[in-house]
Amino acid sequence: MAVQIGEIMVAPPEIRTPAGVLPLAGTQWHVADYWQTEQKVATWAIVCAVLGFFCLTIFSLLFLLIKETRHYGTVQVTVSNGPRQYVARIPVTDQGQVMHINNQVNYARSFSA
Repeated sequence: MAVQIGEIMVAPPEIRTPAGVLPLAGTQWHVADYWQTEQKVATWAIVCAVLGFFCLTIFSLLFLLIKETRHYGTVQVTVSNGPRQYVARIPVTDQGQVMHINNQVNYARSFSA
């Protein structure tokens, strides 16, 4: 096996997926990343607001204005050869993982040229 991208295994001269085997020659690869952002009240801010409520009543509620931002998403890797194709969705949490998947796909593309 040369490279594994999610559940797609590239082992020249073929590509193995859960849906079957594709020939490596003439394969087309496509990568798309989909990010989502979520904002919520920080857990530590809720604890501070509850504990501070007994001392500073109204001012402690200002802790509830503090938000945490979390980024998450998936990278969709599509491999196709003729009428057959397979799509792998790989969960990611940072940009480094996205770059790693793109490098793996570029490496797999070098075999199919």
